[in-house]
Amino acid sequence: MKQLMLDQLAINTLRTLSIDAVQKAKSGHPGTPMDAAPTAYCLWQRFLRFDPQDPEWLNRDRFVLSSGHACTLLYSLLHLTGVKATGASYPVDECLAVTMEDLKQFRQLGSRCTGHPEHGWTSGVETTTGPLGQGLATSVGMSIAERWQAATYNRPDYTLFDHNVYALCGDGDMMEGISSEAASLAGHLKLSNLCWIYDANHISIEGSIEITFSEDIAARFMAYGWDVVRVSDANDLTQLSAAYQAFLDTQDSPTLIIVQSHIGYGAPHKQDTAKAHGEPLGAEEAHLAKEFYGADPESQFDVAAGVVDHFAANFGQRGAIAHAEWQKTFAAYYYQYPELAGQITQMQQAQLPQAWDFGLPTFTTGGKDISTRESSGIVLNTIAQRVPWLLGGSADLSPSTKTELSFEFNRNLSQTAESKGGKPASSEYFQADNYAGRNFHFGVREHAMCAIGNGLALSKLRPYVASFFVFTDYCRAALRLSAMMELPLISIWTHDSISMGEDGPTHQPVEHLAAMRAMPGMLVLRPADANEVVEAWRVIMANNHTPACLVLTRQAVPTLDRSKYCSARGLAFGAYIVADAIDGKPDVLLLATGSEVSLCITAYEQLKIEGIKARVVSMPSWELFESQLQEYKDQILPPAVQARVAVEEASTFGWERYTGCAGAIIGMQTFGLSAPRQVLEKHFGFEPTHIIASAKAQIASHSSASSYHQKTLTSLKGLE
Repeated sequence: MKQLMLDQLAINTLRTLSIDAVQKAKSGHPGTPMDAAPTAYCLWQRFLRFDPQDPEWLNRDRFVLSSGHACTLLYSLLHLTGVKATGASYPVDECLAVTMEDLKQFRQLGSRCTGHPEHGWTSGVETTTGPLGQGLATSVGMSIAERWQAATYNRPDYTLFDHNVYALCGDGDMMEGISSEAASLAGHLKLSNLCWIYDANHISIEGSIEITFSEDIAARFMAYGWDVVRVSDANDLTQLSAAYQAFLDTQDSPTLIIVQSHIGYGAPHKQDTAKAHGEPLGAEEAHLAKEFYGADPESQFDVAAGVVDHFAANFGQRGAIAHAEWQKTFAAYYYQYPELAGQITQMQQAQLPQAWDFGLPTFTTGGKDISTRESSGIVLNTIAQRVPWLLGGSADLSPSTKTELSFEFNRNLSQTAESKGGKPASSEYFQADNYAGRNFHFGVREHAMCAIGNGLALSKLRPYVASFFVFTDYCRAALRLSAMMELPLISIWTHDSISMGEDGPTHQPVEHLAAMRAMPGMLVLRPADANEVVEAWRVIMANNHTPACLVLTRQAVPTLDRSKYCSARGLAFGAYIVADAIDGKPDVLLLATGSEVSLCITAYEQLKIEGIKARVVSMPSWELFESQLQEYKDQILPPAVQARVAVEEASTFGWERYTGCAGAIIGMQTFGLSAPRQVLEKHFGFEPTHIIASAKAQIASHSSASSYHQKTLTSLKGLE
């Protein structure tokens, strides 16, 4: 009886803390935290394996709050369970991830209790959520990561990875298309370590979901290959416990637990879906709700006696014991398998193996031209031989994106592993019967693919995802979250311009470079040739806190003669001089990225023959260039040289930063056309003759302007 009383007291404390946080902020969503408190409480208190003293423990269970608007429930759990603060964002003298003061400052500047959960800012928040469905898809990535880590590193008598992934979601998550993509793939992969908990309270912002949502969710998930468990009453801890145990007992499929609940209100006779879901209850309703829960209606942010100790004796003690046992296992594992243990440590600390870039190719001129997608595939496979946790795939386009890892080097790895008494490594396909595979088939699911990539990165793997550049339209929400979370997700986008040809404007990316460059925290790289691709990969792999978009050509491009032109190592600075005037004093600057650099080189050589001094600047990454000192930027783009031509087969938006208002920009103003590449390039002016004409016009224009200003100054002096 005492146990049941403590259970209910803890649940109601979670509810009242959530009510008070929202009420004080005058902003937030109190309803779901009220109705889902028993569901989350039962999971955390009785099942979740998590050490509050080390929220970064490798083998902890993951809890993802996909319904990010219900974040006060998560913050209250983090506070009551005493989860420790970790990470650079916390002051040294702070000990709790979420303090009472943080709860009182919900949604206020500086509080760890932000309007939606933010990974990296609040310890215990496994991923940033808010856009509905993102947390669900990300949890699939976490689940895949555990399956891969277990298949790759576990050994007989040494189980280092066996954690589970739980995601709490609601009706809105189920409506979003990304949840269908992710659930479909999870069912196909039989991810039995994955449990989604569907808080079915039948309410959205506009009212009852009956107005928009009438499908049979259970039937839908059974069709995906999931095991489905129902809980008829969210307040019944016995039913909830049985459901969670059913998940743990299921070994061949992911599990969906459908929990029937009623969204929280104050007084039953004043039910207001907007207030319950998207607004504070109000003083009167909050008072009535607290009375109903048996709490002091006049008290604010009250934690009932015994609640914290109750969590510590169950949730806290269970996690501490499991963590201590794991540490003993890992110590013994380290002694027997030092190389594998070293990999795990490097992975966790976001380090790269020594000499990870050994053997990277140097591409020479004289042979046939090569597309940057093809040279990238060669570089990717070279790096993958030395970074075993580099893995990924494409949205059904790996033959086109050149992102499949070779089986040849994998066979060598397998033989090495077997000779050392371990089980063979695998770089083949990740499937339900081979969780050690490093190649992923995401299917035509671009949005889920990128969110899954986020989940893999959050689990400390080094994932890459790939598709055609135009299809970033389908996955921007997930890419945006990778930038917000500072995850080193590598996204490889091919068919980067109108030069991909006959497929036409539906497949020709035009505004996409501008859109990616506009995203804070996103590193965009569009290399000019094969050797710039090598240097782009050096930058990407060495950067462990920024997502990168590698934008590559479908068509073959010339490999620049680096004995004649400057080294591709300049890519690391974002922009560098490829070819210059003999005296280093150019009359005109030719600026370009990607395949257009070679067009500028051709134009440069012709201008040189005509006695016109030009400088070609490759600008593969605006973000890297903008991070340089002003002295370097002025060295590359001298302010005195105003005659400038930018060339890029994309929207002209943004190039004014480098050309100035009077500069010329050869770019796209339309969505392109369906025609062979050569026809398109001529039609839109992406050819040396057009660049030469623009360069000459720029020189003439700025010479005239300079002459005019000189005459004006002379006239003014004559009036003095």
